[in-house]
Amino acid sequence: MSRRFVMVPGIGGSGPEHWQSHWESLYPNTLRIEPNSWDEPDLADWFAALDRAVAAAPYPPVLVCHSLGCLLFAHWRAASSRAIAAAFLVAVPDRSGPAFPAQAKAFGALPATGFGERPVLAVASENDPYDPKASAIAWAARQGAWPRRLGPRGHLNEASNLGAWPEGQGLLADFLDEIGE
Repeated sequence: MSRRFVMVPGIGGSGPEHWQSHWESLYPNTLRIEPNSWDEPDLADWFAALDRAVAAAPYPPVLVCHSLGCLLFAHWRAASSRAIAAAFLVAVPDRSGPAFPAQAKAFGALPATGFGERPVLAVASENDPYDPKASAIAWAARQGAWPRRLGPRGHLNEASNLGAWPEGQGLLADFLDEIGE
């Protein structure tokens, strides 16, 4: 894939064994957002980091978001006029769920504007501790995302031991083929 991607990790920034980090090696035209507050997420800081990354892309990128990065996308999409090609949301967390981090509370006050006209695919695991009742994937679908439920994979993060997550690569490739990207 020669398409430019922007990786939008969750809290902690996706460590070296996270699939997003593996994908950065696989897809050389990839940027990662660079907020100053990975562990104590500040919505304004993360928003600015996402906006900078999208602005740096030579053409509308595909956003590849994980966990809190998915909620960041919702805030950014509601306020930004910058163009993107599509968004691939993985493990959207339930902002009212028992595992939602207190330090990310500002991310939970979500806009009600939807995701707009660009295609969005939201991928969820059946046993994600951050979305135990599938509320977040349902919310993403109401915002305009195409929902895709997988079997039990945990939070689809480093702890899930996905490595380069070939299944996810296939989902992304199929999604981009389907939308003509």
